[in-house]
Amino acid sequence: MTDATGLIDLADTRAASEHKSAWTRFRRHKLAMAGAATIAILVLGSFLGPYLLPFDDTHIDVMHRFAPPLSGAHVLGTDELGRDILARLMMGGRISLAIGFTAMAIAIAAGTGVGMIAGYYGGIIGSLLMRFVDAILCFPTIFLLLALAALVKPGLLSMTLLIAATSWMNVARIVEAQIRALRDQDYAVAARAMGASSLRIMWRNLLPNAVASIVVAATLNVAKAILLESYVSFLGYGIQPPNASWGNMLNNAQIYLSSAPWLAIMPGLAITLAVTSFNFVGDGLRDALDPRMEIS
Repeated sequence: MTDATGLIDLADTRAASEHKSAWTRFRRHKLAMAGAATIAILVLGSFLGPYLLPFDDTHIDVMHRFAPPLSGAHVLGTDELGRDILARLMMGGRISLAIGFTAMAIAIAAGTGVGMIAGYYGGIIGSLLMRFVDAILCFPTIFLLLALAALVKPGLLSMTLLIAATSWMNVARIVEAQIRALRDQDYAVAARAMGASSLRIMWRNLLPNAVASIVVAATLNVAKAILLESYVSFLGYGIQPPNASWGNMLNNAQIYLSSAPWLAIMPGLAITLAVTSFNFVGDGLRDALDPRMEIS
């Protein structure tokens, strides 16, 4: 009994030690740190910035339609209705980032649950669950999302749920592979010998040792969710005007590319910065949470 307890405590101690040193390795990843700083700026700008501007995102200044950037009080110019681009970028960032983070959380929860059950139990249960995952993955994500979006009323909640519903499968596959590799480790066998329930073993002993892959998947899923929201809103099935999102700002700007290119450049740049930054952070977390990686 003492030996079994020691094995479990040793596994928990090793996991805690690895997570403690991950921050040091992450800080040495320059692109990841730059990405984290950019994400922080985008989040703060989106959620606090609108309170610092003299215009809101729906204010119409007819006398200054299509004002170019750095013209008067409109730092990034105005759109075809005279609305301030910076204000709409910030409010659009609220929606795009909120969808990204919320859809990620739902997808990670669903994917982790399915992956843990499939990986731990294996056999018929695991095969059925993973074949279901594979069947959904056979459909191209964007087409599946557009098909679902055409059946429901567009909105923030529906878009978040739809993106989450098309994003959890890869997480399930990652978690299933990790749990399947960990379930026969000594500390898991020792926990079973001590009479621990399957649920306790999965959540207390196996999940903490698979958290590195889950965290990386979560980061990349935020970038994927932002891109999916942009695709769907650009095609007119996502967030609807007058609410702003980076995707529908691009949709509105496409007919003005030659006369007012800043209408497309600004939201396009915001999407590029957000997605690239989350990908950099994901790379940094992958390296930081894997003690075998050496960052120069």
